[in-house]
Amino acid sequence: MEGESQPAGDSGVAGPEDFESAFRQHFSPVYRFIARRVGPALAEDLAAETFATAYRRRTSFNPRQGSLRAWLYGIAVNLVRNHWRAEQHLLALDAQLAPQTAVPDDSDATEERVIAAVLGPRLATALGQLNQEQREVLLLHAWADLSHDEIGVALGIALGTVRSRLSRARATLRQHLGGFDFDLWEFEEPQADPAQGQGRDNA
Repeated sequence: MEGESQPAGDSGVAGPEDFESAFRQHFSPVYRFIARRVGPALAEDLAAETFATAYRRRTSFNPRQGSLRAWLYGIAVNLVRNHWRAEQHLLALDAQLAPQTAVPDDSDATEERVIAAVLGPRLATALGQLNQEQREVLLLHAWADLSHDEIGVALGIALGTVRSRLSRARATLRQHLGGFDFDLWEFEEPQADPAQGQGRDNA
């Protein structure tokens, strides 16, 4: 995804029809991103305010400067910043939940429900240790699936700053989560100990 900061179709949103199309395409993922950070009670209002702000500023969007979704997530992140305490409170509550590792085979659970069930408390505790800048970069990458270039556009920071903050965020989380795959957003399978296997063979 590196360097692909302008997906096809980002020709502008100045016209009513263009903005309506952008709303249909991006509202749900933006809402989900916000909800995972501050909870559904605030997410609906913040997602609506994101697109209300985008509509007011629609003539300022320049597809040559970055993708439409990066621009929208940048607006969303700015709104979420005003609710840092709500996000910290939600993470603290999630960290106190009893871990649930069993997900039914026939479950149609979404990715968010699976993550919450398996990682919830540990992940919430670890995310709570990040500062605001590190968390924004990490979650835009992991939850919004933005490239490094898009994150830079969304947050108005240099590419090197994106990489630096992401690296520090990952290092902090590894201290709390151990073997965690940040690309697949899941724990790595533990490696079998060859010595143990050899010992069983000789028993």
